[in-house]
Amino acid sequence: MAEWRLPGFVELRELGSGAQGRVVLARDEDGGRFVAIKYLASERLGDERALERFRSEARTLAQVVNPHVARLHRLVEAPEGAAIVMEAVDGVSLRALLDRYLPMSPESALVVLKGSLLGLAAAHAVGVVHRDYKPANVVVQADGLSKLIDFGVAGLAGSQSGSGTPVYMAPEQWEGGPATPATDVYAATCVFFECVTGRRPYTAGNALALMRQHLHDPVPSGAVPEPVRPLVAHGMAKDPTARPPGAEAFVAELEAVAGRAYGSDWESRGWGALGVATAAVAMLFPLAMIGAAGGGALGGTAASAGAGVGVAGQASATTGSGLLATTAAKVVVAVATTAAVAGAGTGAYVAVTDDDPAPVRRVSVVADALDRTVPLSGGRPVLRVQNARYATVTGLGGTTVERQANAALLAPLEREIGRFRAYVENDRSAPGSRPRCADLTSRMDVRLGGPRLVSVRYTIDRRTCSIADEDPPYAVTATVDLRDGRALGAADVFRPASLTAAGLAGLTSRLPPATPDRRECGYNPPLQPAWFQGDEPRVRLTFTATALEFVFSSGLPCPQGLTLTLPHERARDLLRPEMITALTAPRPERS
Repeated sequence: MAEWRLPGFVELRELGSGAQGRVVLARDEDGGRFVAIKYLASERLGDERALERFRSEARTLAQVVNPHVARLHRLVEAPEGAAIVMEAVDGVSLRALLDRYLPMSPESALVVLKGSLLGLAAAHAVGVVHRDYKPANVVVQADGLSKLIDFGVAGLAGSQSGSGTPVYMAPEQWEGGPATPATDVYAATCVFFECVTGRRPYTAGNALALMRQHLHDPVPSGAVPEPVRPLVAHGMAKDPTARPPGAEAFVAELEAVAGRAYGSDWESRGWGALGVATAAVAMLFPLAMIGAAGGGALGGTAASAGAGVGVAGQASATTGSGLLATTAAKVVVAVATTAAVAGAGTGAYVAVTDDDPAPVRRVSVVADALDRTVPLSGGRPVLRVQNARYATVTGLGGTTVERQANAALLAPLEREIGRFRAYVENDRSAPGSRPRCADLTSRMDVRLGGPRLVSVRYTIDRRTCSIADEDPPYAVTATVDLRDGRALGAADVFRPASLTAAGLAGLTSRLPPATPDRRECGYNPPLQPAWFQGDEPRVRLTFTATALEFVFSSGLPCPQGLTLTLPHERARDLLRPEMITALTAPRPERS
């Protein structure tokens, strides 16, 4: 009997098969897009329990939409069979990279960990725990972007779980206790340990001995480079309440440790090293194996065709933040279960939706660098702007909107260069205070890369070669609406009532408390209307896929800076309606 094939697609090659079914790489006959189609094994079509597990997982995952999570979009059920069409992502599994390039540099390992934590944070924000984080479930694209796949044993936070991969399982999983976001933090830290040391934190000849090690042996943090030992010790604490409460909190800790230990450019160096490693195995990418021009522009998966979801008859999926729930009279969701994929741990995910809306423009946010020499008055040294990183948007066809958006993204950096110039040229007579040099650089961190909003943070580092005149790095931000290229300020983000004294008092109550460390960085609640006003506001805003960030720029000596986060779902009633729409716009494929 011939195998059923989903109409409308040309199948190019089989990627793998297993007990759950088979996965094929295909091309959409209408749009020409590459997709991966997972066919449910025919013998399981009559198994109502298997189908219900399939649908239940999909309902959970329908909310997890994030650039660091492979997306799945729809389930097709017909009398002849069932199939899932998934996002096409061209990449190689972290497992395949580790098999070839152990150990990794700390910067590369930190980049992988950060990407995975961002994907896990999107799941945690909607109450989902992955429960089986491991290298085979992380895919690295040619551009270094890592994506999390295979939520096959995922469950709601607090549910009992003995499922997982033993070498990465948290103590509470071994004991059959409830899984929480801290459970995923433990597994991610175990994988990070493997990345930087070339071995797993615990090894044993049998499951019982391995369980004893995870439950009782000391955390082997001494095996990792000294600067990251606190990360490993915290992330692998035996008691889940002693770990970071979730992936988002661990990301903040990671960034602070990485910046102190490896400098402001740690992330760019990590991306570069990952790019070299993935390029070396590029011929293992699914699209490369069929002669297609892949590279990472299409996204990707890996050693197992993992999990994902989609919504049919609905123009857009929910955001990973859970800000708005997708509702419709007819909702069809889908999830792919595990299947072995050929090609040394490579695979492809792809997604197409019923009643697809008009294609969303494929917008990319890329880093550019500014190098400039600015003459100064009065015989002072020149002001040197060196490798000052800033964001630019491509993919809008060189339109006026694209030019305006890029001008708005560059404006904060230009403003800081102007402020530094005025500062250096100011005559001061105090001994030791006169600048002997004037150097400025910046680091770029894209907090949200579309589809409707681009939100970035620049860390500005100024040097005057004068001990009495050196300040720590500080942050400035920009958020741009890609509909019109306009920069958004607090008044564009919040409802008017939210920015009154009474409204800000209510907002303050939703933020973390003012600890002594936070007060040193300028957070003396309640928030005040004046803090959000002017060209140099005391509080600046950025968005991520899951939260609104309040970045404090008080001018105080606060080496680590201060960023407070508020999940989207807790900010919804404070935002203008158009901001809610912008944050839930359908996400285009990464270009």
